[in-house]
Order: sequence, then C-alpha cells, then structure tokens
Amino acid sequence: MRLASTPSCRDTLSRDFQQCRLGTLALYEGVDSTTFKQQIHPEFSPIGWHLGHIGFTESYWILERCAGESPLHPEYRQLFAVDGLPKAQRGKIPELAEVCDYLQTIRQRVLKYLETAPLDTQERLWQFILQHEVQHSETVAFVLQMIRLSSRPAVPPLKPTRTEATATEMVKIPAGGFEMGAQTSFALDNERPSHWVELDTYWIDRYPVTCGQYQDFMAKGGYQTRQWWSDAGWQWLQDHPVNQPLYWHPNLPQDRPACGISYYEAEAYANFVGKRLPTEAEWEKAARWDNQVQHSRTYPWGEEFPTNRHCNHNHAVGQTTPVNAYSGGESAYGVCDLLGNVWEWTATWFDGYEGFQSFPYLGYSQVYFDRQHRVLKGGSWATRPWGMRSSFRNWYHPGVRQILAGFRCVRDSLS
Repeated sequence: MRLASTPSCRDTLSRDFQQCRLGTLALYEGVDSTTFKQQIHPEFSPIGWHLGHIGFTESYWILERCAGESPLHPEYRQLFAVDGLPKAQRGKIPELAEVCDYLQTIRQRVLKYLETAPLDTQERLWQFILQHEVQHSETVAFVLQMIRLSSRPAVPPLKPTRTEATATEMVKIPAGGFEMGAQTSFALDNERPSHWVELDTYWIDRYPVTCGQYQDFMAKGGYQTRQWWSDAGWQWLQDHPVNQPLYWHPNLPQDRPACGISYYEAEAYANFVGKRLPTEAEWEKAARWDNQVQHSRTYPWGEEFPTNRHCNHNHAVGQTTPVNAYSGGESAYGVCDLLGNVWEWTATWFDGYEGFQSFPYLGYSQVYFDRQHRVLKGGSWATRPWGMRSSFRNWYHPGVRQILAGFRCVRDSLS
C-alpha cells in the first residue's frame, strides 16, 4: 500500500489531508448564505452542516481523543455532532466564513499533532478521518446537484434510439473463489475482515447500463408495467410516481451511464431485460480478482492510486462520461468503468461480515445493519480517490435516487 513506514506515513497523511481539504473547500466557492443553510430534501442536511461536521469530527477524534486537548468551541458540539440536532434544524449554523475559520484552526492543530502522533497505533483512525471528509464532501456534491436540479425546468423523456452494441456486452466470470473485503489501514470497519467467498459462474455487463439502454425501458412502458417491478418496488413507485431517472436530460449522450436511479428502478430494468442485479460479492469479484496470480487487487487495474487515466472521479470532469472512456481502468476480467462515474446498486443488504468489529465507534456502520439499506459499489464522478477502491461499501435505502447512482446487470448464463 502507499504507507510503508512511519516517516513516509506522516508525510503522506499531511499531503493527503491538505489536498483533500482544498477539494472540499472548492465545493463551497460562490455558495451564498441561503444555499449554505438550505435543506433541499428531508433526508439530507444542509451543505453548511456537512462542512461543520467535518471539522467537529476531526477535532473530536484527533485533538480530543488522541491528543487529549480540550474541546475547541464546545458550543459547536450540538450544532455539528451527528446526534446533536435533527436534520430539519441543522440550518441554524454560523456563516460560511466562520465555519471555515473553525476548520482552519482545527486543521492547524491537527497537523501540528501529526508531527509526533504515535501512528503505529493511530494510523487507522487518521485514515478514517480522511475518508470521513471524503464521504461528506461527496454528499455535498450531490446535494448541490439537487439544488441545481430544483431550479431547472422539467424536461421530457428522451426518444428511443439504437443502443451501441458495445454497451450490451457481457463478461464471463468463471466459478471459483476470491478474497473479499480488506484488512489494510485504509479499510473501514464494514470492509473487514477479508474473507474467502466461493461463487458459481455468472456473466456480468462489461459496462454500466447506459442512457441509451435505459431509455428503451422507458419508451416501452417500463414505469407503467407492473410485471417488471417487485412488490416493494411497485409500492415505492405508487408512493413516488416518476417516469425517468432523477438526473435525466434530453441532451444526455446515449453512451453515458444512467444516473439518479433508485434500487427499485434498477431492479425493474434488470427484470425487463431478463437479467438481475449483481450481489455485492459478484460485483467485487469481477472488479478485483486476478485469477492468474490468485490475488485480489485493491483497484480493478491493480495497486496504483486512482488517477484521471483510470476513471472519472474527483470532480475532474464534473459530470458523467462515456462508459468506455477509461480503458486504463479495466479489471483483470476486462470489466470496465467499475470505479467512478456512477455508484452501482447491488442486490445485497448492507450487513457486517463474519467477525465484524465496529470502529471507531459502534454506530458508524453497525446501526445500518437493519435490512433497510442496499450496498452500492464503485464510486461516482464526485468520489475523491481516498474513498475509492473495489472493497469500499456504500449503503442507502433502496428508494433513494438523489445520489449519483446507476447500475449494471448479471446473468447466470447466456442461454
């Protein structure tokens, strides 16, 4: 992995923390006070709260718990702690400049402490704090997408056009086992422990489902035809009547991945084309197992840290790209566009692996082991590189479509 010794670990953490923060603050450039404090959707906090929460969490775990310092701005605890205020009240926060000053003061103290911190026992916590910022900054990115969408006039569905043949290709994944999960300092508690999983042969889409493919489902009455939907999905559709993905637009190129899709919509499309959604294990094996060397890769392409040569991520483009645009990101099996572009729904309920141990606190993952959240894999165009790897697990309610999510499908055979 990237961190081989304590001196290089300190240097790498310092650089990563600073680079990550620059990207986080860039999201707030030009944001006015109303947008900073606005709750655009009942399930999501204002973007200003996320910024304050990033600072509070870093201060609590690094400065208070590790360095033994007194709380900085104790009055912010209720404002920015995850259990401090209901989401509907989280807009009662200071202005952007004040919150930025709060983060800057914390970061200066954190980097000073990093010079002497015992990383042999703390490195995993530092990695958690870095990835915590990554996750919240991505939430900010899609909340900003929702705000922009709310000011855009409604658009009609696209008319059907011929789908490129490459988008329908499937890749055979032979029967056998692979190592799932991770055990590195980067791995979050829900990725651990790594373990062996045996799977039967299956076929997986080489690319995520494209707009061109998905519009065929729409044009042929997919949203109106009961047979394609599960009972839970059909009930969701009656309660949330829609007829196209959330981020649909008439000018979207046909080779972009469909985006802004709930699990239920993805499931219905899979039924429509005679396929199904992959399990998390099926997705992860296709993404990371190298059968020639009998080893699971960190990333589909190997061990090299993600760059713009590998995938669409880190706001480099600011939107989705063609599903076949990054040949440098192929997995050993030749499956493409697995990391970045859009998150991908799987059929797996979010739960702990056997031997799961919570870290750094009980509620980070374990509170969501409730069979109410489906696992998503891969990352989006807004995912930062520190939170992007084939073992990473995201989770949301199956009816959520505000996230930057799409999907790909599998079959047990091609016959």
